[in-house]
Amino acid sequence: MRTNRLLAVVVVLQGLLLAGQWLGNPALVSTAQAQPDPNRDRWLMIDEMKSMNAKMDRLIGILEGGNLQVRTAPPDEKGNAQRGR
Repeated sequence: MRTNRLLAVVVVLQGLLLAGQWLGNPALVSTAQAQPDPNRDRWLMIDEMKSMNAKMDRLIGILEGGNLQVRTAPPDEKGNAQRGR
């Protein structure tokens, strides 16, 4: 007798869940927004690319101008070159 009541409660609850999913009330469920403003993100990316192109142009100018000097550091007592910045 008790098992039949529990089974009936489970069936009713499953019916309510199924009806809720099938009917679906969109006012209760918020939608996820992956990109709040994709246009702004695109413009930021374009600005970063312009900045990177300007830096590359400067680097190419230095390399083509022949004003680049490379200096090596003397090795320390362990035999490794010093890495200073």
